[in-house]
Amino acid sequence: MTRSSIDPISRILSSSQAWHLRSWAPTEEAEIAHLTKAVAERKGGTVALVDEHGETTWSELDNRVNRLIHALRATGLTTGDTIALMCGNRREFFEVTVAAGHTGLIVVPVNWHWVASELAYVIDDSDAAALFVEGRYAAVAAEACADDRAARCTTRVVIGDREPAGFAPYETFLAGGGTEEPEDQCSGGPMFYTSGTTGFPKGVRSSVSATGHDPEIVALVAQVAVGMLHIPTEGVTLLEGPAYHSAQWALSVLPLLGAASTVVMRHHFDPAETLELIDRYHVTNIHLVPTQFIRLLKLPDDVRARFGGQSLVSVVHGAAPCPVEAKQKMLAWWGPVITEYYGGTEGGFLTIVTGEEWRARPGTLGRPTNMTELMIVAEDGHVCAAGEPGQIYFKSLIGGDFTYHKAPEKTEAAHLAPGVGTLGDVGYLDDEGYLFMSDRKIDMIISGGVNIYPAEIESVLVGHPAVADAAVFGIPDDEMGEQVKAAVELTPGITASDDLAAELMAYARHHLAGYKAPKTIDFEEHLPRHPTGKLYKRLLRDPYWEGSGRTI
Repeated sequence: MTRSSIDPISRILSSSQAWHLRSWAPTEEAEIAHLTKAVAERKGGTVALVDEHGETTWSELDNRVNRLIHALRATGLTTGDTIALMCGNRREFFEVTVAAGHTGLIVVPVNWHWVASELAYVIDDSDAAALFVEGRYAAVAAEACADDRAARCTTRVVIGDREPAGFAPYETFLAGGGTEEPEDQCSGGPMFYTSGTTGFPKGVRSSVSATGHDPEIVALVAQVAVGMLHIPTEGVTLLEGPAYHSAQWALSVLPLLGAASTVVMRHHFDPAETLELIDRYHVTNIHLVPTQFIRLLKLPDDVRARFGGQSLVSVVHGAAPCPVEAKQKMLAWWGPVITEYYGGTEGGFLTIVTGEEWRARPGTLGRPTNMTELMIVAEDGHVCAAGEPGQIYFKSLIGGDFTYHKAPEKTEAAHLAPGVGTLGDVGYLDDEGYLFMSDRKIDMIISGGVNIYPAEIESVLVGHPAVADAAVFGIPDDEMGEQVKAAVELTPGITASDDLAAELMAYARHHLAGYKAPKTIDFEEHLPRHPTGKLYKRLLRDPYWEGSGRTI
């Protein structure tokens, strides 16, 4: 059922279940308006952010966040307005994010793989009034801003070099704001875009997207999250995945704000470097996806032997199903510090399982958190008994919910009832309430921990004059989990060939981010459609999964 508005995040404050997850108790000083200030006053010379370009101390971060708040307000941005942020893993990403969180703005972290048309669509759909873009993506941003859909986005700032016409340099923009503590601070938050089954990505609005509330809420959300995942206070976070992804965002921004964690980041994941960084910076917590586990396990024996890892306290993984064998090998190597979660942008962290629990129940995704109720529902609507598979639904016990921005029909389709939503997965609960996932009801492909929706790719392929019909699905990939495969039916008179397959893949890459493009293409005389038009995609997909030992 469609929700007409976001449940006020202030409900969190009244929930004893949220409070008991951390020993931290809020005080008048424990609000986001004081988060960077309080830490800067206590440990100002300590490093807060580290990237390939340098370091930022807590004092410097506090100063730069204040400047950004004043500079953003000077452009006319006010509570509830939206800014788009197309930036890799670098310190400025966090500066913009924290500043927006102080001043009631919605931040849309943009996938930097996107092409100009995808960026222009999201700028328009999110009503973004400002765009911050890293220099390496400036050409894409400039092309997107030339699109009429981006006309309302009049504040344009480039981070680093390669400044296109019409974009202000980030440091110049920053220098325009004062360093004094801003007045009238209020909560802001992220809105993540997730591709939809209808072919167009939609923004997810949830409790963390609420604006204009008591800023203390953001601090509480951060404290609860780091507590659930055993992330230590004043530790060191290593960010090794794109911060535009909701999980990587949560497990770097929230430790920074909720645990005064130093955040070390890299733009691209290198398995050998990751081991070296963990030991060099005494990293306490890191988020990884199964593909990264597999790449770490494939390192030469001598490289793995040099790794100490004694500083690690919490290694969190999720975002995609993890092969049991890979998980077992990682536990044998790194020990029980590995914690897994099941969740998504819409619902946050829904279940959690420690390494020791998982060893006793290989394959489980854990039990619901203290803030979540899970129910497994069969197609006929009955609630499934233990061991009986059905669609996984979740309900927040603290009043949270989600909507899809400007998409009430999609919001309604993802809800069983008000406050009861689904990510589209199929699974079951065992007798002790542990969740196991068995399939995905929707067609989503997860490759390297990234969600890919076939409808978006299919709509591009059928735009090519040689293609009459297209079906896109995932096939097994030992390293990435799944690989994007397309099956196409050609228009009459067109002959299938390797050159045509290469042309179609290049065509997809031109119109879509590269990771969405099919890696291989099959040519079919006719795609298996029912007379009503329904595509029997499993007839194409299932032969590739036979003998793989898994269905997802």
